[in-house]
Amino acid sequence: MTAPAIVDSPSPNFGDRRPLPDGSPAPIDMLVLHYTDMESADASLARLTDPAAEVSAHYLIDEDGAVHRLVDEEKRAWHAGLAHWRGTADVNSRSIGIELQNPGHSLGYRPFPEAQIAALIALARDILARRPIPARNVLGHSDVAPDRKVDPGELLPWARLAAAGVGLFPAAPTSTDRSIHDLLAEIGYDPGAKKVVDAFQRRFRPARIDGRVDAETTGLAAAYLALCNEDAEREADA
Repeated sequence: MTAPAIVDSPSPNFGDRRPLPDGSPAPIDMLVLHYTDMESADASLARLTDPAAEVSAHYLIDEDGAVHRLVDEEKRAWHAGLAHWRGTADVNSRSIGIELQNPGHSLGYRPFPEAQIAALIALARDILARRPIPARNVLGHSDVAPDRKVDPGELLPWARLAAAGVGLFPAAPTSTDRSIHDLLAEIGYDPGAKKVVDAFQRRFRPARIDGRVDAETTGLAAAYLALCNEDAEREADA
């Protein structure tokens, strides 16, 4: 699959990526997916390029599959906000953000069209081929900010993305005697978040998002953690 054609729609809302606490450059090792929660791509572009809004992403994909580049990948776009993943609080400095045009839960959440998903897969695969972003760090906004965000939401076909080489998705739950919160913390979720189970279910068990700890959710977390550990081992061996 070739990279999609890209339209440059520059946003002024970016800065330099911040170094790690030890002063070394922050690695770009996360890909974070969002939805815009706005009624149209024109409205989304207007907001993402408005200096007063102070929000942006690296890319916006319209429902027809058109891809807009808003911020150069080398720069720090303002898309994740207050977030946490694998002990990292400055997710913006270590990630590339992709916004998917969708009215979202507040304006009439609807399935992502085929053209949009195809463009997302093509763009994400191109980014992952160029950047050292492990599959376990392909994330939703709700993964890194579970108490604040629900996007890109339960209608994003995460299993299809994983089958196309974008992220990971467990085939089925596995048995475990570990607690769900220990599993989710090891996966990378903020252990202090209140809605972390909801966030995990929204991505991995979209048919029932109730925030309750049950055997299926815990088993899916165990299965997903196993995939993450395998991904880490492959990275270490590379």
